[in-house]
Amino acid sequence: MVEARVAQLTGVYAASALGRGADAQLAGVLAGVPAFGPVGRFDTAARRVTVAATLPEVGPLPDELADAVDSACRAAGLDRAQRAGCALLLAVHGGPAAGPAPAVLAGQLAARCGLSGHTRVYTSACVSASTAVADAAAQITRGDVERVVVAAGYLVEPDQFALFDAGRALAADGAVRPFSAGRRGLLLGDGVAAVVLESSAGHRRGAEPLATVAGWGRAGDAFHPCQPEPGGVGLARAVDGALRRAGLPPQAVGYVNANATGTAQSDAAEAAALRRALGGHAARVPVSSTKSVHGHALEASGLLELVVTALALRHGELPVNAGWRGPDDSCPLNVVTGHPQKTETTHALTLNAAFGGANTALLVGVG
Repeated sequence: MVEARVAQLTGVYAASALGRGADAQLAGVLAGVPAFGPVGRFDTAARRVTVAATLPEVGPLPDELADAVDSACRAAGLDRAQRAGCALLLAVHGGPAAGPAPAVLAGQLAARCGLSGHTRVYTSACVSASTAVADAAAQITRGDVERVVVAAGYLVEPDQFALFDAGRALAADGAVRPFSAGRRGLLLGDGVAAVVLESSAGHRRGAEPLATVAGWGRAGDAFHPCQPEPGGVGLARAVDGALRRAGLPPQAVGYVNANATGTAQSDAAEAAALRRALGGHAARVPVSSTKSVHGHALEASGLLELVVTALALRHGELPVNAGWRGPDDSCPLNVVTGHPQKTETTHALTLNAAFGGANTALLVGVG
C-alpha cells in the first residue's frame, strides 16, 4: 500500500514588529498588544497616517531573508548536503525597488543559503506567500519533490506607505480593528518569514513536524480592481477547495486566522465568505485576525500568518483580535476578544485576499 504524501512543516522562522523568531511571534499574538508606533525609518511628515508595525533595527531585505531561510533550515535540521537540490519559492514585492529584481534576488538567496534546486518568484500582492505555500504543498503531495523552502519578506518602505496613505486605506486612528464596529482601515507591518515543507523525508530524518498543510484552495472573483466581491464568492471557493483537498467537512475547522485588514468592505465580504463556505458553523468557529497586532505585511502576510496559526494550534491557544470596540452587524462571527482562547482543535484555516479578486485558503493541521 502506498503511503499518502502530506506536506509537513518541519522548520519555521519569522520576524515582525513582535520580535525575531517563532517564539516571539506566538508570545506577541497571544499577548494581543498591538505593535504599532511612529515610523522612524523614513519621513512621514507629509502623510495623513504616520504609524506602522516596524522592527526597531532591521537590515536590508536580502540579508533578512537569508537569515530567515538559514534559521528555518536549521530548525528543520537540514545540513548543507540536505539543502542541495532543494527548491526555493520566494514571495516579494514586484515593483520598483532599490535592491535586485525579484528573480535575481531569488537566485542570489538560493546560492547564499545553499539551495541548488529551482527558484520561483511570487509577486501577486497579498496572496503571494500563501500561493507559494500552496504550490509547494502540491509539489510535495504529487511526489515531485521531497522538500521545498518557502520564503517571503516585506519591510515597510516609503513607496507603498505613500500609496496606501494617499488611497486613505490606512487607519487614521492608529489601530487595526478587524470585524469591529468603528474600524477605520489597515496599517502596514514588517514581515519576514521562511518555512521548510517536506514529505516523509523529514520523519525519516527524525524531524518532528510542527504542523501539516492539510489542504489549500485558490480562487478569483474579478469583481473590481480594489474592492472585494461583497458576497465573498471567490474566498468561499478557496475555502471549499482547501476542505475538499483535505477530505474534511466545515465542522472540522476549529479556528480561522482571517485575512481581515480592518477595512469596512473587505471584512464584511470575508464574513460573508465564511458563512457561505462553512454554513451554520461560521457563527460558532473562533475567528481573529493577527494583523491587528503585527500589521499587514503585504506579500509576506500569508507566510507570517501561516507560522502564527501553526504555532497557536500547537500551543493550544487562539490569538486575540485586538482593537475590538464591539460587534458589527455586517460581520456576525465568533470573534476572539479580550484574551486568548484555549483550544484542542486540530485544524485551522488561514486566509488571504488581494486586489484584483485573488483569494487563498490554507488548512493547517496538527496532531
